[in-house]
Amino acid sequence: MSVTQAPFPLARHRRTRASAALRNLTREVELSVNDLIWPVFLRDGEGVCEPVASMPGVNRLSLDLVVKAAQEAEALGIPAICLFPYTDPLLKTEDCAEAWNPKNLTNRAIAAIKKTAPNIAVMTDIALDPYNINGHDGYVRDGQIINDETIEALVKMALAQAEAGADILGPSDMMDGRIRAIRSALEGANHRNVTIMSYAAKFASSYYGPFRDAVGASGALKGDKKTYQIDPANRNEALACVERDLMEGADMVMVKPGQPYLDIARAVKDRFGAPTYAYQVSGEYAMIEAAAANGWIDGEKVMLESLMCFRRAGCDGVLTYFAPRVAAILQG
Repeated sequence: MSVTQAPFPLARHRRTRASAALRNLTREVELSVNDLIWPVFLRDGEGVCEPVASMPGVNRLSLDLVVKAAQEAEALGIPAICLFPYTDPLLKTEDCAEAWNPKNLTNRAIAAIKKTAPNIAVMTDIALDPYNINGHDGYVRDGQIINDETIEALVKMALAQAEAGADILGPSDMMDGRIRAIRSALEGANHRNVTIMSYAAKFASSYYGPFRDAVGASGALKGDKKTYQIDPANRNEALACVERDLMEGADMVMVKPGQPYLDIARAVKDRFGAPTYAYQVSGEYAMIEAAAANGWIDGEKVMLESLMCFRRAGCDGVLTYFAPRVAAILQG
């Protein structure tokens, strides 16, 4: 009897699934604490821990508590923390000047974290929406988002954050040409070692609602962001944006949202090979937490599985609100 006529399957894939030891030996990707970036919401005040209603377990923290959170993250081995400010409505203006104030909340937090937790990288957000009375990522004129004037403001914002000590700048605004402008300004100001993680493939998604609540942008936003964020139907456009941002000087790129767009993450990694990240956004987090709270899923297992899926799709890391919980599990 020939091999091809053998009355048993030669490839019994279940053999390598038979025990935990064999599964560990044949696992293709691993989830590590080094894959995590922790997004944190920052607000003014002292001793303030303010729950975000639409994101159970997530709080807005005053600067002193953000510093403590960074120290705890550093102790857990989390390599980076990302700051998102909740801005006093009185500081939101048409010109968004608070965005590049050297003493604004974000810049003070950067300096404080770098002083007390020097081994954790501080990532920031570069977009005007926390400071814009219109709630948009760019300047608004006659109902239109103005690209080039917005870039001038974003450059000033980036330089202020670099001066404060930020390690990673995260332009999330989706204006055309902003990476080239920011990289050129950083080089000219002798901030050559500051890293840019571009939100290169950021989609006009419905998954951002809880985040906008957390930073106080929901009530301010007039209209939507579809004229500058990518249509969720468009794969090739997303890849073109990634290619452009890499050519303009981005060191790392991000796909946002995360799990609904794993096909984009895989395509980015396969085509460009650049460090590729995804953002497990507020809506993704809130859905897992809500289902777990209702007893419909095992929240911890789904949390870990969801993050493993990012790694399998080619992501080098993930921005996730689960970061401290995951780090504690992985260390335990």
